[in-house]
Amino acid sequence: MTSYEKMRSGNVYISTDETLLAIQAECLELQYDYNLTRPSEGEKRQALLNKMFAEIGEGSYIEPPLHANWAGRHVHFGKNVYANFNLTLVDDNDIYVGDNTMLGPNVVISTAGHPVEPELRSRGAQFNIPVRIGKNCWLGAGVIVLPGVTIGDNTVVGAGSVVTKDLPANVVAVGSPCRVLREIGAHDREYYYRDRKIADCDID
Repeated sequence: MTSYEKMRSGNVYISTDETLLAIQAECLELQYDYNLTRPSEGEKRQALLNKMFAEIGEGSYIEPPLHANWAGRHVHFGKNVYANFNLTLVDDNDIYVGDNTMLGPNVVISTAGHPVEPELRSRGAQFNIPVRIGKNCWLGAGVIVLPGVTIGDNTVVGAGSVVTKDLPANVVAVGSPCRVLREIGAHDREYYYRDRKIADCDID
């Protein structure tokens, strides 16, 4: 098994392998270019995302700066995904984000972890487990998603939450560690924020 295959296997491996670092450096050059683009350079940004990401769906957009270990090489975005400033993707393994999902500023999605055992960790040992986020989700500002987590479709994760375990579809979840607060239901179809009614808004 090559060092790259070990990195993607989910097993513990040594992350300081020179072959890995060389491949990673090439990816990060593209990310550097992306983060230096001007707001008027939309086509250039899209072209760079197409090179950087494993998949980037139509209409998806990421506000620079983007910080990703592999510049999105193992990231799969569906259609119309929006990520606000300072998205951090620890993408040593696959990250999947479904269509129409929104990621607030300073969101962190991490596939990587390190052994608790000190001697093993001191050798640069690491493991990487994929993360899956469903369609039409909203992760608020500062949310952190840890390795191996799956978040179901339509789920909202409150700002500042640390998601350590799977979340089902169609819920609002908050906290550190993140827990389900309630299901999305009739109240949410009538009110968009506290006592503010959707019906009072001029939307089509």
